[in-house]
Amino acid sequence: MSNKAAVLFRVVAIAEALSWTGLLVGMFLKYVVELGEGGVPVLGAVHGALFVLYVVTTLAVARPLGWRFGTVVLALLAAIPPLFTWWFEKWALRRGKLDGPQRLQYGGTGLYARRGSDDAVASA
Repeated sequence: MSNKAAVLFRVVAIAEALSWTGLLVGMFLKYVVELGEGGVPVLGAVHGALFVLYVVTTLAVARPLGWRFGTVVLALLAAIPPLFTWWFEKWALRRGKLDGPQRLQYGGTGLYARRGSDDAVASA
């Protein structure tokens, strides 16, 4: 289960960050360059839907991935500033947070292992 949960979280986190980027570009075109709407209504709706999906996905994958309360709070707070969901996804991958508690039994999903950890597996 943690494999699917990690992949789902990564896809949604990156999609949410990209939707933020699109919305920021649209707002720049609308308010700075003054080229009309610049797609802000559509990009805003897409970003809003992906924001809600990110929050729901974060809450849904927290248990299968074995996240503690602090990790869940950090993931949810990352949805607020622009592009921080992408940063959180990279941080979680490097810290082994996307591996889940059964990573040693099933081979893990992460690309990185913490140095000096007794249960760390070799990086690919």
